[in-house]
Order: sequence, then structure tokens, then C-alpha cells
Amino acid sequence: MTIKKLLLGATAAMAVATGAMAQDDKTKVGFIYVGPIGDLGWSYQHDQGRLAVEEAFGDQVETVYVESVPEGPDAERVLTQMALQGADMIFTTSFGFMEATMNVAQKFPDVKFEHATGYQRADNVSTYSARFYEGRAVQGLIAGEMTESNIIGYIGSYPIPEVIRGINAAYIQAKKVNPEVEFRIVWAYTWFDPAKEAEAAKALIDAGADVILQHTDSTAPQAAAQEAGDVITFGQASDMLDYAPKPRVSSIIDNWNQYYVDRVGAVIDGTWESTDTWAGIDSGMVEIGEITEAVPAEVREAALELKDAIAAGEVHPFTGPLNKQDGSEWLAEGETADDGTLLGLNFYVEGIEGDIPQ
Repeated sequence: MTIKKLLLGATAAMAVATGAMAQDDKTKVGFIYVGPIGDLGWSYQHDQGRLAVEEAFGDQVETVYVESVPEGPDAERVLTQMALQGADMIFTTSFGFMEATMNVAQKFPDVKFEHATGYQRADNVSTYSARFYEGRAVQGLIAGEMTESNIIGYIGSYPIPEVIRGINAAYIQAKKVNPEVEFRIVWAYTWFDPAKEAEAAKALIDAGADVILQHTDSTAPQAAAQEAGDVITFGQASDMLDYAPKPRVSSIIDNWNQYYVDRVGAVIDGTWESTDTWAGIDSGMVEIGEITEAVPAEVREAALELKDAIAAGEVHPFTGPLNKQDGSEWLAEGETADDGTLLGLNFYVEGIEGDIPQ
């Protein structure tokens, strides 16, 4: 996509999202998405948050959005365009938008920025993310109980701590319920590319995996599993119910609605401050989608019990004894990983084979 087309797309999307020109007293809120909102995954869920803002504030706000924005220079150009067109606040909804967010925020100090899954902040830049690893633990339990081949496939996007946390959390729980389980990991090096995601899923299935987990955004792995038959999957970021009751047997749902409403409300009433938010199942930012009848009742019950225990703070997915992949001790009996360690997690736990790409 050329930048000319990208900026023309930005204007078109803004027109679709807003209709008539906004009144001067409206708060203008922008959103940029790394994928199409029709992905039924990550970008779709962020756009549901945008719609929740419109519903909550009505004529007080004007929302604009641009979808399928590449990470890198194009993101910076789109953000600059959005700021120049009068955005009071912009949500930048992908890890790879971090540098662009910081650069544009410095040029527009009166615009409030909210960056998803990043770690760099400024006076006008907040960061926010969800504890996806909590949902991965629940998926790991179901996967470990339901695999017959004892091979679970995992499609990673990029080897960053967020994704590595999820792999580890799923493996730890799967191993607890099924000591024979193995994880096979394929890195797609994309957040959204249906062809690459389908290729990764097929490679894992060919390697014997009868369960597929994904940290990519399209439904292509679901379709590949459906075509293969006798393979189960989990929805990523949104429910992906089109593939229920099987292969999709449950899902992690990223619910940004309340966070977006709260943060826009803070801009409207003048109380917005730069903050860092990392919320999980207990807050509702991470939800577990319907566990279908394809999952045995006793497994469904155990998964829901684990979800509730995590929400109540009774269970932490990273609780020792746990060793690092090389066998060295990481967490002693009963010890839990602190947030600082988890935010920088760059290693597999013991039992996962293969290297993390550098």
C-alpha cells in the first residue's frame, strides 16, 4: 500500500466513522489499527471499543479510525495526519506503533496518546495492555486435556515478551494436566497475514498437532483446522464463533470497551493523566469465550474453576517450582513471578524445545 493510498484511506475511514463535520465542542478521538477491522480478531475488538465510546458519549465525541496501517514510517504519517486534523486523543493499537507514537506525541504535546501493549510513556502518552497470559493458562488446561497426539501447536507472531509469556503460560498449565504434552512453535512474523497463518497451521498439523493455539489475528488457522478435521483451536482476541463448536472450542476475548470509555471520559472531564494499565480476567479486560460442548463437561468445569481462581487472585499462572529452559531454577516452590520479570520475559520454561529467535 502506498502512502498516498494510505492517507486517502485515512480520509475515507474518517468520513465513514464520522459522517458530517463535528461541532467545535466535540472531543475528537482517533484509532489506528494494524489490521482490518474485518479480521474478527485483534483489530475488530479494538474497533468494538471505539463503538462503545460512541455509544457512551453520543454527540460529545467524534471518532475516526484508519485500519491496516503498517508498523513503521507509514504509522507515523497517519498519526501526524490524524493530529493535524484535530484529534484530541489517539489510540495506537499495536506494539509496533510504539516509536511512531512517541515521535508524533513529542510534536503534538496537547494531544493525548494511548499505546496498546507498549512500554514507553510521556506526559501525553499512556500505555495499556491485558494479561493475555491468564487466558492462555485456561487454554493450556483445555488443550492438555483434549490432545490425543500429545502435540500442541502454537503460532507465534513475533518473539516479544507478550507472546513468550503466552506460550509459557499455556505450556505450564497443559503440562500440569498432561505430563506427556509437547509444544511445537512456528513463528509467522506477522500479526495479520491469513496466508502465512494458514501455512503455519498446516505445518503444525502435518507435524502431528491436533490442537492449535495462535497469537496472530486472522481466522485462517481456524479454517485450516476445520479443513484438516479432528483438530481443535481457540479464538484469538475475539470469539471467532463462526468456527464453533469445533474446531474453535473456546477463545480469549480482549475487551477494551470499558478502558476506552473511561479514558475518553477522562479527556472530556479534564482528568486524563499518563498511566500504565495491565489488567486481566479480574477486571474483565480478558474474557474466556464460551467453552463449547465439544469439550468434555469435566474439562469445561476445571477450566472455569481455573479462570475463577485466577480472577480471585488464588492462582497465578507463573508460580513455582519452575525452571528455565536450560534447567536452571527460576521460581522456587510457591514463588510467583513479579510483573517486572514478566514484562521482560525472554526465555522458555523447562520442557519447551527450540530456540527463541533473536
